[in-house]
Amino acid sequence: MRIKKKNSLGLLKSEKDTFVVVAMSGGVDSSTVAGLMKKEGYNVIGITLKLYDDIKASAKSRQCCSGQDVVDAKRVSNQLNIDHKILYYQKKFKEGVIDNFVESYLKGETPIPCTQCNQTVKFRDLYDVAKDLKADALVTGHYVKSLNNNGISEMYRAVDHARDQSYFLFNTAQEQLNYLRFPLGDLQKKETREIARELNLNVADKPDSQDICFVPNGDYSSVIRKFKPESYKKGDIKDLNGKVIGTHEGIINFTIGQRKGIKIANKEPLYIVKINSLKNEIIVGNKHDLEVDEIELRNLNFLCDDIKKYNSNLFAKIRSTGELIKTKISFVDNIVKVKLDKKESGVSPGQACVFYSKDSVGDKVLGGGWIERSY
Repeated sequence: MRIKKKNSLGLLKSEKDTFVVVAMSGGVDSSTVAGLMKKEGYNVIGITLKLYDDIKASAKSRQCCSGQDVVDAKRVSNQLNIDHKILYYQKKFKEGVIDNFVESYLKGETPIPCTQCNQTVKFRDLYDVAKDLKADALVTGHYVKSLNNNGISEMYRAVDHARDQSYFLFNTAQEQLNYLRFPLGDLQKKETREIARELNLNVADKPDSQDICFVPNGDYSSVIRKFKPESYKKGDIKDLNGKVIGTHEGIINFTIGQRKGIKIANKEPLYIVKINSLKNEIIVGNKHDLEVDEIELRNLNFLCDDIKKYNSNLFAKIRSTGELIKTKISFVDNIVKVKLDKKESGVSPGQACVFYSKDSVGDKVLGGGWIERSY
């Protein structure tokens, strides 16, 4: 019998004939998605990625993809009576995410490993696994919305802006986005937990992960010390005029906009305004010296045909918790320049600049790139 009505995932198949892979981290969001897929009658398999081995750190801190999370994902799968696989991706994760994080910090940048993880391990490697399994879709617990028209998907900010994760997904390839499904995009977080309780999932009240998974207790420098112990080199602290006013214990202890740890007495508080990794020096200034409204980008990924067409309705987000800022984009001598309508503080190389456009559906993700420099 020919199916004429699309299912809840937008596919012209009955639920029982639709095979989906659910990416299960062991948290309440992905567990709820697995529960919803099972309840709706889909043929479900859960896959959990084991990404790192630091059991001691993960037991103390609220990190994603920890050893306990793997156990929780397996327990939820058993409860739902769905198949479950664990993929041991420690090597892939180190090469694709941790190594990049370390090298980026050594260059004086502020990396975003969650975006790198989504781009590589989660949406590239897990995508390939799901395809190899001949799944009809890869379903995740990310808080983003997507609309699929004739096989082409568009990404939007989630209804719950406080939980929206579209900023971390700007590097998703169009082919991947067409295959992905995000059932939580129209829900508030509290609604997700209510559904988890209705499904009687034992992770319904599990706290959200807050730390970067391989960074115990938010101590970034300890990760650098572990992989690059030789990187702790003393260097000069200079003011904006180039005058040496102090000494630092290693640039990896600092990020743009940081105030703590400079240890220099001054009439006004001093902030890190620039990090010169080639000279192993940091430049400090006053708070207003952090304000910029022009940005140059590298390694862009667009989810639209011509972003310049959106210049009259273009917004940028330069940190995950930041607001949407009216902006314009231009391409000059192979350099991508972004002009913000208002000044922003603490903009650092290595962060992402993600573009949005507003329409009748919401805030549509157009793509983005990595910040090279700002001024």
